[in-house]
Amino acid sequence: MNDSQPNVLLIHAHDIGQYLGCYGVDIETPHVDALADAGALFERHFATAPQCSPSRGSLMTGRVPHVNGLMGLAHGDWEIHEDERILPQYLSDAGYETHLFGLQHISQDTDRLEYDHVHSEGNLYPGVSPAVHQVNRARNVASVVSSFLEGGAYDDPFFASIGFFECHRAEEENGRFGFDADYYGADDPEDVRPLPYLPDRRGHRHDLGEMHGMMYALDDGVGTILEALADSGLEEETLVLFTTEHGIAFPRAKGTCYDAGLEAALVMRYPGVIEAGERYDDLLSNVDVLPTLLELLDIDGPDAIGGQSFADRITDGDEGDYEARERIFGEMTWHDMYNPVRAIRTDRYKYIRNFWHLPRVYLPADVFASESGREVRETDGIPARQYEELYDLRDAPQEDDNVVYEPRYQDVRRELSQELYEWMDETDDPLLEGPVVPGDYDEIQSWPHEST
Repeated sequence: MNDSQPNVLLIHAHDIGQYLGCYGVDIETPHVDALADAGALFERHFATAPQCSPSRGSLMTGRVPHVNGLMGLAHGDWEIHEDERILPQYLSDAGYETHLFGLQHISQDTDRLEYDHVHSEGNLYPGVSPAVHQVNRARNVASVVSSFLEGGAYDDPFFASIGFFECHRAEEENGRFGFDADYYGADDPEDVRPLPYLPDRRGHRHDLGEMHGMMYALDDGVGTILEALADSGLEEETLVLFTTEHGIAFPRAKGTCYDAGLEAALVMRYPGVIEAGERYDDLLSNVDVLPTLLELLDIDGPDAIGGQSFADRITDGDEGDYEARERIFGEMTWHDMYNPVRAIRTDRYKYIRNFWHLPRVYLPADVFASESGREVRETDGIPARQYEELYDLRDAPQEDDNVVYEPRYQDVRRELSQELYEWMDETDDPLLEGPVVPGDYDEIQSWPHEST
């Protein structure tokens, strides 16, 4: 082990996309913004999937969902393959003490992840509902992390995964899903800036105002942790990452392969190593984070990791061996229903292939049963989605003009279609063999008379 290896804090939130002040959104998130000012911010960082477990699995394994096996939610009978290794296991092998604070959502069995210490009050285990995640509120989790840091309850070097519940919607009265405004408070809907990819309607503004309350709590949690890190004298020897798994829980975002669904915040601070105050517009996938971390920590990773390190890009003036991505891929297979989609994105174009009869815009259950979902169910929640979508992001950045059948785009359509197919073929995507059955298929197929 390298004696100079830093401690690592990975702070991850739910369903916030890039909805932060440092990404140009009209909301005050001073603590995350300050972290970005002291580190690096990545403007075009995308998740492999617009949903929680599959994207988080990619972050932790460096491999896309249909490769690591996590093609649906961890509490929905999907698991990463038994032979998959995750970030804390790589770090443990390199001498790190590993800690879990708050939630994880890549396995139904938290013990499967092999953290040395689990500090969470609510964890997933077989038979436990994912509603247990709601105890992992940012301010509560941050308080536990702060006590851990200030008390020196660790051996150097250590890795801490810190998961916040915010900003996941919570089920409220009458089956509605909102942002728990009774607990967090909310901004006046008239004072929020509408989302550019949705019509300016009361329901959208209402939900955004409520989401702001959660965002302030999330930012407070980040501030508490960063203050404790500084007070403990660990700031200069700690690599801090802040990220999330996909876009916000609104229509045309979470659950879709549009940019608003796949976009994910990524901020990294490592004093003296990562250039401070820089903003990078390179195309990045969250499978790239694990190999980048391993390289920054001088830890060898297996060739089987699907991502590519961008460590040279953020540490060396000459960029070393770094080669910028020309494309990223996104996917979705199962969530609360079958929604098989694969996508490829370049600097200018997004090509999406849909493999089932699907509504125009898929709305996950928490979005469907929200004020915002109510505003678009009649227009977007009907079975009218085309099998192919192609967007010229220069002319239609909100991906609202499908040009897949226009004559002047046929060369682009064929090229991206071929690249997407080749990627699926090279990675043994089971979707090429036909429909992917749900994770609980054996249970669905079982008969009472066959049980003993």
